[in-house]
Amino acid sequence: LVNKKERKTSEPDTLNKVHKIKSRMTELIALLSTGKGTWSEVAQIVKAQPWEKIVILTNEFGKDFKADNAQVVVADFSKPITELKDNIHALLKDKITGLEVAVHMISGTGKEHAALLAAILKLGTGVRLVAVENKEFIEL
Repeated sequence: LVNKKERKTSEPDTLNKVHKIKSRMTELIALLSTGKGTWSEVAQIVKAQPWEKIVILTNEFGKDFKADNAQVVVADFSKPITELKDNIHALLKDKITGLEVAVHMISGTGKEHAALLAAILKLGTGVRLVAVENKEFIEL
């Protein structure tokens, strides 16, 4: 994985090399919902940076997801969006302590994305959207 923002033109493109975000180690919230390939996507983003803290937000489908230093929290994604937002907020309020959080939402539905973003914003926390594309870490 390569961080596009810090890749040097004189350096060869090495897929296995990870460039760290300088002085921006932050907390990560990764949404893990149902869908083909979602576990792989989440596993890639977890390994992409030296995260200060990792929270995997999932439903019953992903409750057995394992990653080093990751805390898995389970929500009922079938709830109406306002209840889901409140539930996610309650799950995250004691886990997120920084001024900003990196958010990975490649997995999930629009309802899950909206509830997650609303819950994070209710915490008063800034958001950086992140992903891995073509084995490269990117900030959107």
